[in-house]
Amino acid sequence: MDVKVLSSSTLAFVGDAYYSLIVREMLAKVNRPLGELHKASVTLVKAPAQAAAFKVIKDKLTEEEMDIYKRGRNTHVNTVPKNSSVGEYHSATGLEALFGYLYLAGQEARARELFEYIRESYEKEG
Repeated sequence: MDVKVLSSSTLAFVGDAYYSLIVREMLAKVNRPLGELHKASVTLVKAPAQAAAFKVIKDKLTEEEMDIYKRGRNTHVNTVPKNSSVGEYHSATGLEALFGYLYLAGQEARARELFEYIRESYEKEG
């Protein structure tokens, strides 16, 4: 499969699932009740959190990765969740497209490297 020709919405579709899995893996390392894990997971994969996550990694992206992010960010959407702004939602879609691209391109190590920066920012915030 040539990942570069996939639509940005397809990349974001896969990236949404992959990013959510990475977040859940991170949370699973802390033994908490299931309800707390679920609540934390939902909080971290919402558009505002993903938009903030992009800000953490944007200066660490290669030119190609930034291009993928921008393609995802510019994807036309029909609706925006009520808990986020249009800008946050577009940024989150870009982040998901980037993670979807990295996953499908077999660059999981790079995706996890980028996520490590995000995880570290979560720890600093408390």
